Amino acid sequence: MCLAIPSRVVEIKDETKAVVDTMGSKRLVSTMLLEEQAKIGDYLLIHVGYAMQKIDEDEAIESLNLFKEIENKINMD
Repeated sequence: MCLAIPSRVVEIKDETKAVVDTMGSKRLVSTMLLEEQAKIGDYLLIHVGYAMQKIDEDEAIESLNLFKEIENKINMD
């Protein structure tokens, strides 16, 4: 099973790399596996440094909210 985290594109470096914001952390990822070019503001599913696919903003926000709930629960225990 893979865990892919929704991340928002904040900068395009070149045709194969972009900077994404993942829950407040910025990182450089490869966009080589995407079917179409990523644009600033797109949400991507990221797994081990690779953008796997674009996803809808509503779906991304829902997933990020679930990650935040999990994080909060872990921090409370």
